[in-house]
Amino acid sequence: VVVNRFKLVNPKIIITIDRFQNNKEEIEMLSKIKEIVKELPSLEKVIITPSKKDSKLKDISGIRNSCFLDDFLKLGVDEDGNVPRMEFEQVSFSHPVFISFTSGTTGLPKAMIHGSGALMATTKNFWLQFDSTRENIWFSMSPVGWVSWIVIGTLCFSGIGVLLYEGVPFYLSPTYFWDLIEKHKITNLYLAANVVNDLEKLGYIPTKDHDLNSVKQATSVGSAVMPRGFDFMYNQINKDILFCASYGCTETLGTCISMVPSLPIYKGESPARALGIDIQCVDKSGKPIAGEYGELVIVKPSPVLLLGLWKDEDGSLRRKTYYSKFPGKFSIGDLAIVNPVTKGFIICGRSDNTLKQQGTRFGSSEIYNVVDMFHEVRDSLCVSQYNKNFDERAVLFLKIRQGYHFNAEIVERIQKAITQELTSQHIPNVIIEAQDIPYNMNGKKMEITVKNIINKRPYNPDNVINSECLENFKNIPELQNFYYCL
Repeated sequence: VVVNRFKLVNPKIIITIDRFQNNKEEIEMLSKIKEIVKELPSLEKVIITPSKKDSKLKDISGIRNSCFLDDFLKLGVDEDGNVPRMEFEQVSFSHPVFISFTSGTTGLPKAMIHGSGALMATTKNFWLQFDSTRENIWFSMSPVGWVSWIVIGTLCFSGIGVLLYEGVPFYLSPTYFWDLIEKHKITNLYLAANVVNDLEKLGYIPTKDHDLNSVKQATSVGSAVMPRGFDFMYNQINKDILFCASYGCTETLGTCISMVPSLPIYKGESPARALGIDIQCVDKSGKPIAGEYGELVIVKPSPVLLLGLWKDEDGSLRRKTYYSKFPGKFSIGDLAIVNPVTKGFIICGRSDNTLKQQGTRFGSSEIYNVVDMFHEVRDSLCVSQYNKNFDERAVLFLKIRQGYHFNAEIVERIQKAITQELTSQHIPNVIIEAQDIPYNMNGKKMEITVKNIINKRPYNPDNVINSECLENFKNIPELQNFYYCL
């Protein structure tokens, strides 16, 4: 995965760590780095950050052009032991600053170029959109390498405190997440949506002794939060916080739709456009719509938009990818509904994963919202399957919670609930058990990957963190004889 992305840009320097902890598993990185370096002849230096006191005892001689961090820092010290004064260079608003990579869910990863203006625009969001001050302390659980890692970094421009946490927040204990909030007097939570959903599903609630009154705001990113997640946050922290699901993407460097402190929050919705971003929900002709499915587009220039794609010298790939579907509008590729009453946005997933069964078009998030009400179900995934005549049916995979069993009774109750909450046309034609649900590092369900597998199309497993589960979606007997969806 790393090599595929880095080969796009031919880096000269890599900064890495020697090992890290992933739940109960310790991941040793030096052997991986050694193999990565072999594939990147452009590398001039590999800087290794020790994770423990004894990390520097490790042998790194087999890694070309490598050194530990403190040895690298010594290169910047004069002979007299002084560090030269840093000189800052004035650059243009659109000066390229960094590259971030897309997840590669729908194709090869793309290397996005963002500029200094995007960083300034993101800083503006924290000050104005979130009403942050230097008295705030943000708790971020964004993984390194995700665009939100860069977004959170802009808090430092404003002197706002940040607590960074990598990994699962309840690995050490069911209350460790709440312990951290209380200990550090956190005011703002910046959470991956799957963390909120997991806390609620697992029942990891604060004790009566936890003091969480410092928390004023919480926002989730990465994917949709189930409606029950809203109830959970308000009930378990306090009823006076502002909690909403923010929406953004790699191409826009962060938030496009989020909270506004002066506006009410409605369960399951993102309440308002970010300042300076004219994002709309449009129909197939590009006209704004409300109350029905549409595609999200940005209709006016904004400094948050990517400057370009690496090695796309003439901009042709950028135009084809983002402007060909709706000329003159930046197409994000996500599906949403605008509530005609509240004007809030309901994010429904990728537009290329919309389901259409028996003439009814719907998003997978609608199914998840219903299935999430069942305690026996740990997780779920819903995608389309096609036959040779391109007839389509929805297939729902259920991961059953430990201690329960998949059976006809659960299926029947889910079918009944979908009929009551939606319509009978929304009931997936096939409902079967899955041992696990694939995710990427951003906490997004890999719907497109599973969709490709069950339709016997090529797929890319590189960005799936639990890729071993993909084998379970191959050659499923219940899916082999689909000729016509009744």
